[in-house]
Amino acid sequence: MKYFTVLSLCFLLLVSCNNSKTNKSVDKKDDASEVIENLSTPQKIANANGLDSWQDINEIHFTFNVDRTDFHMERSWVWKPKSDIIKFTDEKDTIQYSQTKLDSLITPIDAKFVNDKYWLLAPLNLVWDKKNYTFSEEKNSIAPISKDRLNKLTIVYKDEGGYTPGDAYDFYFNEDYLIKEWVFRQKNNPVPSLTSSWENHELYNGLNIAKDHVTDDESLKIYFTKIKVK
Repeated sequence: MKYFTVLSLCFLLLVSCNNSKTNKSVDKKDDASEVIENLSTPQKIANANGLDSWQDINEIHFTFNVDRTDFHMERSWVWKPKSDIIKFTDEKDTIQYSQTKLDSLITPIDAKFVNDKYWLLAPLNLVWDKKNYTFSEEKNSIAPISKDRLNKLTIVYKDEGGYTPGDAYDFYFNEDYLIKEWVFRQKNNPVPSLTSSWENHELYNGLNIAKDHVTDDESLKIYFTKIKVK
């Protein structure tokens, strides 16, 4: 009888422990879901486009291309973010530099890099730049090119710091937090300075990159080639 009681007690303790573990697991899952739900929209967009993979990225190669009628421009970059090494190449020059050691000759080149890198990784910049802008949101907004109903995130940079202070961007994104279109508004002017699509998304070692951007009037195409992510 005593033997039976001990076995019964052990069984009850085992069931109790299992239930406790199960409840803790559910609680952790619920906590994780709550954390994800409480993330800001900029953070969700960055996560959906590969922010979690950034810590593993050592080197990025890309060529920034611009096509207009009877005009083509391209410049290539190799960026090693962990060692702060940037290599610039165009039809005339090849220059390597560090952003911590800018001078009057390098600063104009770095301004080009910041622009081109922003086009390449704007979703991640939403987290990297989060202290430098304010943002607002709008659900079911009419996208300027497709006229689809998309969610809209507007960010406005502070009036100081950076190469283009005070500028604003309207990001139009779907339920997967992938950007489909955007509007650039210089100095937060209500009239758009540039409106373009975000097309041809492709994964590169976890980074979700939109390779093609076409303006609303199709007079300008900005696109990326020779992309490598190591």
